[in-house]
Amino acid sequence: MRQPTLFDTENKFTYTLGNNELKPIEVSFRDIIPEISDTSYLTHSIYYYPAKFIPQVVRFCINEFTKKGDTVIDPFAGSGTVGLEAFITERNAVLLDLNYLLEVIIPIKIYRKKDKISKNELFKNIEKIKNEIEQFIPDYNNIRYWYPNEMFGIISRYWAGTHKLENNIYKWIIQASLVRISKLFSWAEHRTPKLFKSKFKKKYIEDLLKINWKKELDDKLFSFAYKYFETVNQLQARTKEFSNSVEYYAGIDSAKFQLENNKEIDALITSPPYLQAQEYIRTSKLDLYWLGYTDKQIKEISRLEIPYRKAERTINTQTLDKIREQVDNKKLLNILNSYFDHTIASLENNMNLLKKEGKACIFVGNPKIDGIEIETWRIFTEYFTNKGFKFEIVFDDEIKTRQLFGQRNNKNPNGMKSEYLLILSKE
Repeated sequence: MRQPTLFDTENKFTYTLGNNELKPIEVSFRDIIPEISDTSYLTHSIYYYPAKFIPQVVRFCINEFTKKGDTVIDPFAGSGTVGLEAFITERNAVLLDLNYLLEVIIPIKIYRKKDKISKNELFKNIEKIKNEIEQFIPDYNNIRYWYPNEMFGIISRYWAGTHKLENNIYKWIIQASLVRISKLFSWAEHRTPKLFKSKFKKKYIEDLLKINWKKELDDKLFSFAYKYFETVNQLQARTKEFSNSVEYYAGIDSAKFQLENNKEIDALITSPPYLQAQEYIRTSKLDLYWLGYTDKQIKEISRLEIPYRKAERTINTQTLDKIREQVDNKKLLNILNSYFDHTIASLENNMNLLKKEGKACIFVGNPKIDGIEIETWRIFTEYFTNKGFKFEIVFDDEIKTRQLFGQRNNKNPNGMKSEYLLILSKE
């Protein structure tokens, strides 16, 4: 197999497509895309989201496979990383996600209005919510379980005031800040995506209650709000002449959702949820309740998450069939079947929108199930090469940072060592 030349004389990444040998090429996207030195630059840091797509991978795909004015789609849009990278490189974006949080994130993360925003106006709005006397009680029976009474009282008043604000950039900045505050000043562990109480967090809150925690809360509210204000300003300065579009659809099943007008897509760029790590709705449940979503709405989308859905068909590929023979645990086998059924359905539904020779860039990990490594990228390749797509290349990008908790019972305590960028093209 011919090895790719990582850099030519212009320091641009190059490689030869069309290799038939399915062997990952080791790369570092952080090195290949040196113009992005910080994964949280601009508005990428607004709103926490588990397993975020690093922008260097997205930028690589945009640079290599699209041009200005092209349209990219992400059927697992998450926190909108693909959308933001598309916007700041003057591509159009279509973003789809099951989580309602997407429709809250995008208006601030990809703020497209040209009007100059005012720090004084932002601070006036913060003072307004601080003077609110009513409470907003989320549509969640267990909401008080997560808060000391004193903190719940203040946070619920601030949310009541925020929900009364005019729907504009100042409200969106305050919402984003309050989402962080509402997790930080709760019993819920804020250092990990899972929604649970920990010994660390219990002590953290108990220590806060011994000091002037109200001042601490207000200081952090102002700090977060000012930080987000600054990043939105930076985004505006960088994109003030841009007119490209960003469409986003939240609370939908991307396996069945149909875009209007048979829109033709130039590239699909996505990072599907990991096998056995798809509980993104549960992770953001507290946020969604405070943002005003109802218990019914949240339960409806929670039931559509992959761990809770039955497979409607059996996906058969050489690699996946061999794995099934090794998995004895019926519950794990059901999750395996559900994962590949529904993930492939979402990919296929949107990859079919690609124009001829359009590229699908799919960034995945190889997790373990019952101690067995699942080569996700290989299974996707085997499936889609029988469905009118051509394998181009797969890259192996070593994971530089990970967040693991040593006390948890985990058959893969060191986590995944690499993630893989699979490139397919529509024939």
